[in-house]
Parts: sequence; C-alpha cells; structure tokens
Amino acid sequence: MAKKNIDMTQGKLGKAMIAFSIPLILSGLLQQMYSWADAFIVGNIEGELALAAVGASGVISRMVTMVLTGFAAGLSVLAAQVFGRGEKGKLSAMLSTFAPIFGGIAAAAAVVMAVFARPLLAAYDTPANVFEMSVDYLRWYMLGTPFMAVYNVYSSVLRGMGDSKAPFRSIMVSSGANIALDLLFVGAFGWGAAGAALATALSQAAMTIFIVWYTVARYEELRFKLRGMGLDRAMLKEGFSFGLPMALQQSVNSIGQIALQGFQNSFGSATVAAISTAYRVDSLMLLPVMNLGHGVATAVGQNVGTGNKERVRQSMRIGLGIISATCIVLTLVVVAWGGKIVALFGVSEEAVEIGTRFFRCLAPFYITFGLSTTIQGYIKGMGDMKFFSIANIVLLGIRVAASYIMKPYFGNMSIAWAEVLVWVIQPIVWIIRARQLEKKHNV
Repeated sequence: MAKKNIDMTQGKLGKAMIAFSIPLILSGLLQQMYSWADAFIVGNIEGELALAAVGASGVISRMVTMVLTGFAAGLSVLAAQVFGRGEKGKLSAMLSTFAPIFGGIAAAAAVVMAVFARPLLAAYDTPANVFEMSVDYLRWYMLGTPFMAVYNVYSSVLRGMGDSKAPFRSIMVSSGANIALDLLFVGAFGWGAAGAALATALSQAAMTIFIVWYTVARYEELRFKLRGMGLDRAMLKEGFSFGLPMALQQSVNSIGQIALQGFQNSFGSATVAAISTAYRVDSLMLLPVMNLGHGVATAVGQNVGTGNKERVRQSMRIGLGIISATCIVLTLVVVAWGGKIVALFGVSEEAVEIGTRFFRCLAPFYITFGLSTTIQGYIKGMGDMKFFSIANIVLLGIRVAASYIMKPYFGNMSIAWAEVLVWVIQPIVWIIRARQLEKKHNV
C-alpha cells in the first residue's frame, strides 16, 4: 500500500480522522458544484422557471445515483474492515466484481429512466410551466449514471483503505469540467436546463476516467485484467451483505424524496425554486458533518478489523467532539446568511423569503443532526447495516407522513418541520442501537 494512506489503527486517532476527513469534505464541497453550477448558471441566465425545472427533475435524476452511492457506502465499510484485517488481496476482487456489475446496472437504469421520463415527472405533479424543461434535463442527466456507478465502487474501496485524496482529486477534475461546460452549453449555446444536464453527465465521465487511471497508476495490487478475471462469488456475497441494505434504504429514500417533491410541487414554482435551492445550500453546509461521519465509520471499521475495542470506542468519542463543534459554527453561518445565499441563484423575492424561513426552521437543529451522524458512523463501522437501513426507512416514512399532517398548520414550511422532527428522533434510535451492539460485541 502507498505510504500516504491513512491507517487509523495506530497513532493519534483524532489527528488521523481529521486528516482523512478533510479531503472528503473538500471533495464533497466540489461535488456540490455540480448542482450549484447548474442552478446558479441556469437561474441567472435562463431564469427562475429553468431553475425550477432543474429542481423538479432533480429528485428522479438522482434516484439511481443515490442507490449506487448507498451500496458503495456499505462497500466502503467492508473495505475498511478488510484493510484492518490485512486481507489486501480482497480489495482487488472487490473492484473487479462490483465495477462491471454496477456499471451495467446503472446503464440499464439510465435507459429506463430516459424512456419513462414523462410519466415519472407527471406522477408527482411537476408544474406545467416547467414540465418540458424537466423532461429534457432528466434525459440528458441520465447519461452520466453508469460512470457514477463505476466511480462510486472505486471511491469506496480507496476510502476504506484510507486514501481519501483520490475522490478529492477526481472531483476537482469533474468540477472544473462541469463549470466550463455549463458556461459553454448554457451561456454560449443557450441550451438551458438540458445543456446543464449534459455538462454534468460529461463531467461525471471525466471524474470516473480519472479515478480509474489514478488507481491503476498508484496501486499495483488493485489492478485487474479482464481476461480470465471471472466472478469472485465469495466477495459478491460478502459485498452484498454490506451494500444491499444501504442500497435498499436509498431506493426507498428516493421514493420518499419523490413523494416529498410532489408535496412540494403542490405549492407552485416559487416554492419549488426556493426549497430546492435551499436544500442545495443546506446540503453544502452539512457536507463537513456528513463526511466527518464517514471518517468515524472508516475509523471504527478499520479498528473492528484489528479487534482494537478501545480505539473503536475512542473513534466515536473523538468524532462526536469534532462534529458537535462543526455543527455550532454551521448553525451560526446559515442563520445569518442562508437567505442571502438563496438570493444569489436569481430567484424572486418571494422565493428568497421562503428560503429564509426554511433555514430559520432547520438550522437550530443542526446539532441533533450532528449527534445522529456520529452515532450512525459508529453503527455502520461496526457493520450493522441491516438495522441502520430499516430504521432509516421507518424514519423516512415518519417524515413523509408528518409533512402532510403538518400542512394545514405550517403550509410549505411543513417540509422543514417534518425534517426537524426526524432529526430529533434519530439520535435516540441510534443511541439505543449502539448500546445493544456494545453489549453484543463486548465493546
């Protein structure tokens, strides 16, 4: 293994977790440039309706990607445990088994999504004034999903090994390509939402080509040849035991997001533009928290592999301190500037006002989200994917139901308050499960 990989089974754990997480945070920030560049350029050049079209189709366009990303998150924990056990030969088998399989699945899903774009968008009441633009955006966006599938497999294995710089470098390439192509397709050619989607798809291809090249060039032990490669059945079984629960959770989560998008659409294009843009900002702000959570999961996974129970417990304690401090800072930033950031996307004053109220509901509860994320990382690192996935599916159901129940009382802000409700419930659920796991594994 390359010397620059971060081994969290020895040395100062807090320093290692931060060093591992910083490239993930930076790569996450850059990855958000996809949606930000699309939204910012489309909103300011084409106007609020085009921005609403990107937001309205975004839930469906991300469905396949979310499922594959969920599976990859499970693979990352398995890779961390394999790395901790010193079974490095299995990492190559993981790549050769899952990269071709999920690339093919994603290609088939992309075709289905493109063919059924109209009925899918019609099913959740996409506003008529943005419908055609949403169809175009969805169809062009799906071209990038096979590349995203392969990228996520490679990224998960490298993260499990402690190499968090590879995703960062890959996304640097992709983000630069995406911004340049957005300006060309939307600004120069006037292709609108469809041009933004095509720019994203091509930049995803560039990202995938880079990470495959990086892996082949840097890690001799991760190279595999197509001739005589075969299917590693043992790895397939083990990988599915970690990845399938997360993928199923993300698939249900995607369906829930569609239900929430349909609920959001019922308030009109101003709310669609405001809330979808606010969620872009919210996702960007919470990226440090979520990627620090990945750091907790990787640290726990590697130390579970070595059997070092004290460092397993220490991973959660240190992670909790770092994440809590981060959440406090993010709350102050979002409360002060959240609405002003929404205004940058070229939306109307009504949309800015909606976005501002959205942040005032959500931001004070970032600390509970951070607590939840820390314990989630602890549970995932210990390999308990099934409970994690089932619990998240139930919590999503509560969020969807609460949105509709709260509608008469909070209007379009019921979307935010329903999420707050789940953020309050989540830590309680995870703490109970973590205690059960500690007793089971004598941690």
